[in-house]
Amino acid sequence: MNVQVMEQIEGLSEARTLERLQQAIFGLRDLFQTDHVVYHSLNSTGDQYAVLTYADSWVSRYVQQGYARIDPVVGGCFTRFSPVEWKSLDWSSKAARSFHGEALSAGVGSQGLSVPIRGPKGQFAIFTVNHSCSDEAWRKFVKANANDLLLISHYINQRALDIESQPETEQERQARRPLSPREADALRLLALGLNRAQVADRLTISENTLRSYIESARLKLGASNTTHAVVTALSQGLLPI
Repeated sequence: MNVQVMEQIEGLSEARTLERLQQAIFGLRDLFQTDHVVYHSLNSTGDQYAVLTYADSWVSRYVQQGYARIDPVVGGCFTRFSPVEWKSLDWSSKAARSFHGEALSAGVGSQGLSVPIRGPKGQFAIFTVNHSCSDEAWRKFVKANANDLLLISHYINQRALDIESQPETEQERQARRPLSPREADALRLLALGLNRAQVADRLTISENTLRSYIESARLKLGASNTTHAVVTALSQGLLPI
């Protein structure tokens, strides 16, 4: 394990919020020089959250279409305990091929390695790195980094569990109120793939005002970032699309 990986792990141990965990995910992407890094967790009550580097539009599309039901990576990880190479999975069905093509168009890497993680009380998580490169380059990457990625995946999962188990502050409890119509509109348009400038134009407000709506919605939903807020709102049925 090199010094940079050790520094990332030390940084993870100091993460006390999902926002900090999100920053760590971007740091890992830059460290390993991959297209994307993703951590997605689901507990026994159905609550889920993710910290990731995908575009908001792709995350929203994935949730809206219920792609987790047909994503071979999710199915493959759910039935295995060791890291899963994406190319070892069955992508032969029409639905899987269509999903794969759409994912590539959204910037998801063509090569991927996903680590299934099983935690306490039925918690299940997947840690993924993916990148667009040749088979040979990917083989060398996995050989050089698989052990470090496996270790990091469990550090991230433990930090996420620790953060989730922290009691809510009074400020956080006060923030968890229903979304206002404007907040819901802002998240709904982001979920449809519009960028912030387009959303502000559609709502005839300034980008500064839009930023306030998004931040307020994020706090109410207990989300770590805008993507997390959109996904949470969609999963709770708060955004009719």
